[in-house]
Amino acid sequence: MAKDPVAVKAALEAGSEKVRAHRTRRLALRTGGGVVAFVAVIVLVNVFSHGAFLTPGNLTNVLRQITDNAILAIGQTFVIITAGIDLSVGSLIGLTGVVMALFANAMHFDGPLLVIATLLVGLAVGCAAGYINAVPVVRLGLPPFITTLAMMLMAHGLALKLAHGQPIPLNTTSFDTIGVGFFLQGVLKPLGFPGIPIAVIWMAALVTTFAIVLTRTRFGRYVFAIGGNEEAARLAGIDVKTVKTLVYVISGGCAAVAGMLLMARFQTGSPTTGVGDELHSIAAVVVGGTSLAGGRGSVVSTFFGALLIGVLNNVMNLLGIESYTQDIVLGAVILIAVIVDELRKRYLTH
Repeated sequence: MAKDPVAVKAALEAGSEKVRAHRTRRLALRTGGGVVAFVAVIVLVNVFSHGAFLTPGNLTNVLRQITDNAILAIGQTFVIITAGIDLSVGSLIGLTGVVMALFANAMHFDGPLLVIATLLVGLAVGCAAGYINAVPVVRLGLPPFITTLAMMLMAHGLALKLAHGQPIPLNTTSFDTIGVGFFLQGVLKPLGFPGIPIAVIWMAALVTTFAIVLTRTRFGRYVFAIGGNEEAARLAGIDVKTVKTLVYVISGGCAAVAGMLLMARFQTGSPTTGVGDELHSIAAVVVGGTSLAGGRGSVVSTFFGALLIGVLNNVMNLLGIESYTQDIVLGAVILIAVIVDELRKRYLTH
């Protein structure tokens, strides 16, 4: 006898308190274990760099350098939890950066209003691209790898066409504070820190917001449900098409924010900015422990994954290791993370 979808949905939402508590404990243990492992890595890299890593200036540089990858990885986390992938985010950084630079240069006003208006334009482009990514996936059942690969190529080509193949310098100083500004300089300078980069505050705000969305909202529960078993989620009455569409929209929006921060930092909208960053965002998600098979992940863990990659790159630069070897090390770290995830699924997830 067929079950009432409304009743099944209600049962899914209510759930078992014991199961929820167990899931929360497991997430806390994974996150806590990741933090402990990360601290151990920090201690080791500081030893290998002869104390050069744990200096105020270097720590500030590391945080600034990971902002765009961490923000990209937030949206990528939502997509991968639903067992999808978004290869277009790197090219969307370039496209949104070019569009925002053109828009900002065309306006006849400055200040915070210009920043807000420019960000809204970038978000419109990024979210629209995310929606276009989602439509063939949710309506036609096409593999997200193919649809987002197509968007990656189209976005990169469109960015080059709009910019005529050249970077577009900003003719306004309205973005200087976001790009190179610091917060709490007066408080932190006596301690040796230059201050907190404004871009890092943006990153922290987004990580906090989307961590809450993923773990404390109905939408977040639906994201996990779809990644765990899409057919069961559909039978339970969840609007799978809408939820999957929204995760790609979120991913496109995150790419737009990263595009604005990079445009502000370099004072230029370049069509080549962000090319290849989609791989780094996926690496951050995987290293953070999100399962490529879907159904499990954490925005906070993704942030630590991005931070770990940033730390590794930074310490290799401090040690004078050339970029070719850095790519080998990063690839090895990703492979180890995937192997550990598979072993954990096989032997510990019961």
